[in-house]
Amino acid sequence: MSGFLEKERTIAGPGFNRWLVPPAALAIHLCIGMAYGFSVFWLPLSKALGIKEAVKCGPDVGFWAELFTTSCDWKISTLTWMYTLFFVLLGSSAALWGGWLERVGPRKAGVVSAVCWCGGMLLSALGVVQHQFWMMIVGSGVIGGIGLGLGYISPVSTLIKWFPDRRGMATGMAIMGFGGGAMIGSPLAADLMKHFATPTDVGVAQTFVVMALVYFVFMMGGALTYRVPETGWKPAGWTPPPAQTNNAMITQRHVHVKKVWGIPQFWLVWMVLCMNVSAGIGVIGMASPMLQEVFGGSLIGVSQKFSELDKAQLAAIASVAAGFTALLSLFNIGGRFFWASLSDKLGRKLTYVVFFVLGGAMYFSVPGSAAAGNIVLFVAALCVILSMYGGGFATVPAYLADLFGTQMVGAIHGRLLTAWATAGILGPVIVTYMREYQLGLGIPREQVYNQTMYILVGMLVVGLVCNLLVRPVADKHFMSAEELAHEKQLAHEKVAAAEVGSSVAANDHAVSPVVVALAWLAVGLPMAWGVYRTLLSVAKFIH
Repeated sequence: MSGFLEKERTIAGPGFNRWLVPPAALAIHLCIGMAYGFSVFWLPLSKALGIKEAVKCGPDVGFWAELFTTSCDWKISTLTWMYTLFFVLLGSSAALWGGWLERVGPRKAGVVSAVCWCGGMLLSALGVVQHQFWMMIVGSGVIGGIGLGLGYISPVSTLIKWFPDRRGMATGMAIMGFGGGAMIGSPLAADLMKHFATPTDVGVAQTFVVMALVYFVFMMGGALTYRVPETGWKPAGWTPPPAQTNNAMITQRHVHVKKVWGIPQFWLVWMVLCMNVSAGIGVIGMASPMLQEVFGGSLIGVSQKFSELDKAQLAAIASVAAGFTALLSLFNIGGRFFWASLSDKLGRKLTYVVFFVLGGAMYFSVPGSAAAGNIVLFVAALCVILSMYGGGFATVPAYLADLFGTQMVGAIHGRLLTAWATAGILGPVIVTYMREYQLGLGIPREQVYNQTMYILVGMLVVGLVCNLLVRPVADKHFMSAEELAHEKQLAHEKVAAAEVGSSVAANDHAVSPVVVALAWLAVGLPMAWGVYRTLLSVAKFIH
């Protein structure tokens, strides 16, 4: 089995259809993308013992005691630490093991990701049964977080090498799946919990087990379908532009991952991603309460402000806001493919200029549309903002490949994801604490987000400046011909599959269009179901 997972065994033979690789990447990303949807478990888990009402812990039970207690239910604030760990471990594991991934190839990394992500969910299921939160922290938070990081970056360099003519579109397709994971997983989890729930059980443990098994099948299918192109492979009919006429921002050479920490362009792109994500993620976390507090009763056709609504009216506008967040998720997902594909035409640097200029204008317009009570402009602005938030994630791998070459772009992307981990803390803290601060000053709820929007505009200006400062990487940072040859040897690169005598790879000739169609159907049907369920929520909001 170990030999089957070696990178040499994944070199595609003549006639392999490159369009089989994107659905393989999607199969993994759609599964690990459920990390975004784990909040669907918080409320049931907070009543795991009490079932109908939470068994509250006493004042003497602090956070550390909650990790081991079996006599009272966990608080939602405690449960959300698992969500925090997801993205901290995603960034750190991608940074730590990105170089290893480049050398062993996407198949082995994908298998390890599947074992970690799904194994972590099974350990979490045991933690629910034993009512031991530390098991859930170790299972989904730590082990699952490592699976997240490896699964997230596993297809990046492979897709870029298969699609040198459409780098942005290729990575956009895969990373679109990560955004869509919760769109499928959240309603699936809700349905499963409803099915397994009994008068004595909230059904979370069984849901974890079923989802882990389903995800394992999809992730292993994706990992085993991965193939890497032989050295020097090019799409039929495509030739790289001559170096002298090529875009100066797209290099034909390669930087070693160990050098990127000392290259100014890496830190400029790091800031570009951090500022774009910080602004977007801050809005995602507060989108639902923002809509409710800004527009209040007008969401359900009454004139009262948010603070004047009764319990039934608050429940009604919360339902409307759920449809709003579903709408935002569609723009987040669609933006990943749209903007990344557009970057192949505009260039990566200009695409980020659009993100920061247009995004800044959208953030700046939010207080005005809120004050005017214009919900259409308010919603439109946030939809555009969320599309560019997703687009920033999907475009940055191609940006890195342009600047630093394709040899170690997956590992470099892993290093860059530390910007995401930083933004995951920075964005929500700014939005949350500014809201609390302004409420403390007695500012009406419908106005507490105004200053926050202007702060986020300032962050986008910082990102814009950093992006404008990006220049081609200096010659001294690139690998020499000897260093590149050594790195390719370490990465087990061969000119062709036949060199390793692998019947699995060498016989991997022309793939039937039927096989490619079935692969796309395997990921397309769950995505279509997720879109359908999301549109049902959006319809309530529009109505």
